[in-house]
Amino acid sequence: MNIDISIDPKETSTIIKDFIKTYVKTSGCKGVVIGLSGGVDSAVTTILCKDALGVKNIKCVFLPDEATPESDLKHQKLFVKKFNLSCEEKNITSILKQINNQLILKPDKFAFANVKARIRMVLLFEYANMTRSLVCGTSNKSEMLIGYFTKYGDGGVDIQPIGDLYKTQVLELAKYLKLPKEMIIKPPSAGLWKGQTDEKELRLSYQDLDRILAGLERKMDISDIAQSVGVKESDVKRVKQMRLKSQHKRRTALIPKIGLRTPGLDWRSPVQEG
Repeated sequence: MNIDISIDPKETSTIIKDFIKTYVKTSGCKGVVIGLSGGVDSAVTTILCKDALGVKNIKCVFLPDEATPESDLKHQKLFVKKFNLSCEEKNITSILKQINNQLILKPDKFAFANVKARIRMVLLFEYANMTRSLVCGTSNKSEMLIGYFTKYGDGGVDIQPIGDLYKTQVLELAKYLKLPKEMIIKPPSAGLWKGQTDEKELRLSYQDLDRILAGLERKMDISDIAQSVGVKESDVKRVKQMRLKSQHKRRTALIPKIGLRTPGLDWRSPVQEG
């Protein structure tokens, strides 16, 4: 069975823009704050928000540090210029050094990467509070399903417009939206430490990862997924475990059932109206 995850970019962008427009209007906010990274995900999200809300209602913020790749610095400026955007920029290296000196335990590079993501979250929400805006997330479905994001960091947002698009689908949308080619073809990286790339860390290409996840989404047998994608069954099992172990990242903190209806469990409000 072939696992096809291609999308209709025009229809997909229309659905997402309608979601953004409706949710922001319902919230009573003026617009959104988006943390730019110099990568494709944040760029695609920004253009969709720009089309949905108008350029004056989106506020871009770029928060590099000493580990941010030169390519991200270059591509962020290229993107902002091409689409006539305004962007606030603040280097957070000094903030991170001050925090590092105050931590209870000396962090390894993984723990400190989470600290970085959470500091960016704090700054984005402060800016959103002061401008009556929502914080717009830029995580894709691939990252979210395997937990490849920081809880209460880049996962701490108000909305996730591209959260139901696999990384390869985001790339399709990026081409449709005419993003700079340099941004589309460069190796994806969170830029959390020097030389870090997503695919090196995941030990899988996004093309393979996305098709494995799509197979799991369709409840296919592990052996069938492995055969269709052209990977080992152990790779499929590893991805499945990543999804299971990261479940806590995709939901609010669990609450024991006591009352008639419990927040986050069976007392839910509509996501959006209209």
